[in-house]
Order: sequence, then structure tokens, then C-alpha cells
Amino acid sequence: MIALSLAEIAEVVGGQTHDIPDPSVQVTGPVVRDSREAGPGSLFVAFAGERVDGHDFAAAVVEAGAVAVLGTRPVGVPAIVVDDVQSALGALARHVVRRLGATLVALTGSAGKTSTKDLIAQVLQRKAPTIFTPGSLNNEIGLPLTALSATEETKFLVLEMGARGIGHIRYLTGLTPPKVGLVLNVGSAHIGEFGGREQIAQAKGELVEALPSEADGGTAILNSDDPYVRAMASRTKAKVVYFGESGEADVRAENVRLTDTGQPSFRLHTPSGASDVTMRLYGEHHVSNALAAAAVAHELGMSADEIAVALSEAGSLSRWRMEVTERPDGVTVVNDAYNANPESMKAALRALAAMGKGRRTWAVLGKMAELGDEALAEHDAVGRLAVRLNVSKLVAVGGREAAWLQLGAYNEGSWGEESVHVSDAQAAVDLLRSELRPGDVVLVKASRSVGLESVAQALIETGAEGEVSAR
Repeated sequence: MIALSLAEIAEVVGGQTHDIPDPSVQVTGPVVRDSREAGPGSLFVAFAGERVDGHDFAAAVVEAGAVAVLGTRPVGVPAIVVDDVQSALGALARHVVRRLGATLVALTGSAGKTSTKDLIAQVLQRKAPTIFTPGSLNNEIGLPLTALSATEETKFLVLEMGARGIGHIRYLTGLTPPKVGLVLNVGSAHIGEFGGREQIAQAKGELVEALPSEADGGTAILNSDDPYVRAMASRTKAKVVYFGESGEADVRAENVRLTDTGQPSFRLHTPSGASDVTMRLYGEHHVSNALAAAAVAHELGMSADEIAVALSEAGSLSRWRMEVTERPDGVTVVNDAYNANPESMKAALRALAAMGKGRRTWAVLGKMAELGDEALAEHDAVGRLAVRLNVSKLVAVGGREAAWLQLGAYNEGSWGEESVHVSDAQAAVDLLRSELRPGDVVLVKASRSVGLESVAQALIETGAEGEVSAR
């Protein structure tokens, strides 16, 4: 964080100082909520959760070097006491962002946010110091913590924004007002909570509504291939830039193909030139993510050649998102188990089909959460797609939703042992351990709550060290 005294912080957050001998002492390290991350110069934010109360760790964090605690009660060590820690954290982030002068890029969408955020960060880092959301910490706590990790040297701040309802993104943009806003897509993720795509579009569009006008440097970057996103142009006063594969897009891809290993290659076109890209990531769905990143980078002054080189060298920065591991015995494990929705599930299956040409392919799939009334139809559709893509083996893991996956495959034409429904992760591991053979490709994917990363990890460890169990 930029250096601020405890007196300044108390004023910004409307707090009272307690047990602070010298209010001029500065916070020069990070702002953290995990006591294990506290170190010299840091500020510890004490949240009181259902199981753990951060205030109980106050003495330990100060002993580790933290300058003070931001909490809701005195704790016997230097502290700034406020009524609401979350609101105070947001106020501090808003103050720091205003002081920084960095260009703030915000992005949202139903699918691909984290992968695209990682691409944008890796491209912009070629140009200037860049801070970006770690993993998918895109909520009212993770976002301000990311913003507060910026320093005086930071030129670009790339923030992923998630939403589970109307008003969420409006709140986040109030904490960290963006200059560039990117909307990727409007899909089915969380449709059970929102109630429909129209409501999802309303929520995601709050990002472009928050942008400054074109005269003040605001830019909205919109997916021209998604009608819900394209329609958001009417909701902003910012400059509008379109990305996509359609001919009218300002930043577009031509000659899209997949390499023999399933990695996308294409000709990138921008308003100032064109260049060839061959990505290290797997799956054609990354083309749209790459175009979004390219549109952001182009608006911030990078050339087509610079962008193409950066995209071609970019990797995956976040765990369990199309992580590819080659076992010594020739089995390929694709761990995409961080989360799942209908769009990302279908994209992953297509990537599996491309990676597995001439090889035996396995799709180990579980529940897609928060689909509401659409759950049966969407799981059925994924099962059917697995058959249409000639996936060799479908292993549906879990309860009712997994049964729907398997039923969709069966109704599409799967029979015998081409699709199977198993009860849990351990049953999936046992099946795979007994039937995998060298050269097979295994995709593992489900919503985060299912925990299928344990299957991928067990398979990787089995290949390296012998038999183990899923945890």
C-alpha cells in the first residue's frame, strides 16, 4: 500500500485510535485479513466470522510486525476502531485509488473473468507495473484488498468484479471507480439467483454505467458476439470498443484454429495493425478472452505486435483452470475443477475433444450449481454434448445433477460403459485408476462446491507416486 500514517487512516475510515503511542507511525506494508500474512509495516483487518474472530489474533499480528489492527473493538494493541470493518476497508481502498493516479481496469462477465484478468495483467505488465486481482477474489472484501496492494509505482490496476445480484457491481465500482470497463458475456452462471439472463445483463451492465464519459477518458469494451453485452453500449457515456470474431468488431480474430495439442492460433486484428497469436492455453474459448485482453491493451497504448507476443507467451496464473499435467505414463490430466457453468463446461468439453484427437478421452464431470429451474435442462445438454463430441468415457460424479448428466448422454446415444454415474470423488478415482491407460486424456470439471480437484490431484499423484486416495 502507499504509505499512510495511522492518523490519516483513522480519519479516512472515520475510526478512533486506541493504544497507539504515535499516530504518525506509517503503514508501509500490505493490508491483510489473514493473520499469517501479517508482517513488518502491515495493517491487519480483523473480521469477526462465524468460526474465527480476527480480533483474537491481534497480539500475534503486532508481534509479527503489523503496525496496527483495524477492527470493531479495542484489542490491547495499537488499533483503529470502527463500526463496520467492511465499510472501513472500502473507504480506505477508495482513498488510496484516488491518490494513486493509476489507470483502473475493471472487468466482469458470467464466464472467463479470471482467465481474462490473468491475460490482461500479463499483457499490461509488458508496458508498466501492474497490480491485479489474485485468483478470483472479486467481492466486496477481495477487491479493496487488491486495490490496497498497489504502490506509488503501480500504473495499471486490473480488478475482477463479481456479482450475485443487482447492485453488487455498482457498489464495487463505487469503491474503485474504473476508467476502462470490460464486459465479457452474459451467460447462465448464477441464473438461479438472478432469475434470468435479463437480470444478469442488468447487473453486469452496472460496470459500464459507472465509467466516465469519453471526454473524460472512459472506455467501455464490449463483446460484439454477445447480444446482451452489445446492447450495453446504450448504457454508457464512455467510448465503446467492440471485440469478437464478427467482422464489425474493432478487435477481432481471423483464421482461428486449434493446434494438434488443442491450443488456439489466430490472426489478431486491431485498429492499428494485425499480428499472429498462438496461445499456450488450451481451448478455443480462450480466443474470446484473448481478444478482450487485446482490446484493453490496445486502448492503453500497446501495438498489435506487442500484444500478440504477450498473448502468445501468457500462461495460466490461477489454479485449477485448465491446468494440464502430463503423467510419466502418458496420461494427460486436465484439472478445470475450480468452477463450472453451462458455458464453461461446454467450452472445456470442446477443448478436451481437440486435445484428445486420436486418443481416448475421459470427461469426469459433476454438478453445476446455482442454475435454478434450468438445472435439469443444462445438465442434460452437457451430457448430450459429450456424446456429440465423441468423448470416449463420461464419468458423472455425485447426486441428482450428475445423474442428469449421465441421462443426457444415454439419451443422446451413449450405451454400455461409455457413460457411468458414480457416487463420489473416491469412486471416480477408483474407476479411473483401474481403467486409465497410457495416452488417455482426462478432463475434471464441476462447480467449486463439489471439490472434484481432489480427483485430478489423486490421478496426478497416482501417476507420480503410486496409489493414493482422493481427499
